[in-house]
Amino acid sequence: MATRRPSSLDRVLGRLDQLDAVNLTNLVQRLARERGLFEDIFNVLQEGILVVDVEGVIAYANDAADQLIGLGGGKDLAGQTLWRLVPGLRPSLGAIMDDDVALPIVAREFELTYPEPRTVRLYMVPFRSDPKSGAERRFVVILSDVTRDKATTEERIESERTSSILLLAASVAHELGNPLNSLTIHLQLMERRIKKLRLAAKDKEAAALSESVAICQAEVQRLDGIITHFLEAIRPRPPALVENDLAEILADVFRFQQDELADRGIKVEAETQDRLPTVMADRDQVKQAFFNVIKNAMEAMKPGGVLRVGAAADDDFVTVVFGDTGSGIRQEDLLKLFEPYHTTKAEGHGLGLMIVQRILREHGGQVGIESKEGVGTVVTLRFPRKDRRVRMLAPAGE
Repeated sequence: MATRRPSSLDRVLGRLDQLDAVNLTNLVQRLARERGLFEDIFNVLQEGILVVDVEGVIAYANDAADQLIGLGGGKDLAGQTLWRLVPGLRPSLGAIMDDDVALPIVAREFELTYPEPRTVRLYMVPFRSDPKSGAERRFVVILSDVTRDKATTEERIESERTSSILLLAASVAHELGNPLNSLTIHLQLMERRIKKLRLAAKDKEAAALSESVAICQAEVQRLDGIITHFLEAIRPRPPALVENDLAEILADVFRFQQDELADRGIKVEAETQDRLPTVMADRDQVKQAFFNVIKNAMEAMKPGGVLRVGAAADDDFVTVVFGDTGSGIRQEDLLKLFEPYHTTKAEGHGLGLMIVQRILREHGGQVGIESKEGVGTVVTLRFPRKDRRVRMLAPAGE
């Protein structure tokens, strides 16, 4: 341990019994000034500083510590017991009493809920103010608010995990294109063979084969379309933002899905605010988001179900709401909806809502889901208005 160099104040204190009343007054004033200086320095720090004794009683707390673990109601941290505020932090009593035991430096993270949720990192370092005199052991505790850093790290990990999964899914989808191309080639060869059969006056056999080939070609085209849309949806590319009317995009999606909705016996009730404000959006990506939400709603409902769609605007957002009368989602599944490959459907791939979330996030928007099991689900998509993507804040003091 590094030794502290004696200061001029130490020399004065060493002759304390020789000082007269005037010099003692000057010394007290000097000590008060130095104490005030150190307190000002500690209060400037953004990290919280505590000094506690072996019982955990807080002898000193700077302003940052009061803000980080403030008790509310105007209570001061000084005099409070740290072991009660942060359970499990107290070192063993035997180690504290044994002078030969070197107490370890403690590093921990804990969560606080008052006055707002945040994560605090704590370092606790033991010390003695005067080791030679056998002074009582104390602890210096340093507190740092790492809420933002922790949230940023979690977002980065989530983004990296999502990107790796999407790249894997894109690779698989790309590989599926190869056998589809092979099927297309062989179907073309079969078409040529059919033409020869017709020339050989085998019309009945040719007609049957022609019908089968037509069905296969239609299915191949459908699969190719699914893969194309899937790759476009998950490919990590920034949106091409241009002015768009969400009502028009929504109408396009419903025109595309109207046959499937009718086939499933699902009724659509739409209510859109007149003249919705324009938004800056990538039309294809927004169509994919709408398609995924409507597809989920259709698959959650039985024949006779109702899909209610509404669109409206406020000062900041254009909001599109999809409400279904389906089976609803269990509360324990709600928190996992945006996780890749998490699905409650037997034939689902678990990427639909994750893609919706990514698209909305890249548009500066938000996704909200409310659901009650056995009643239905409401999905809310919020897009920032074109004229409110940048908003000036009022000058400080106004």
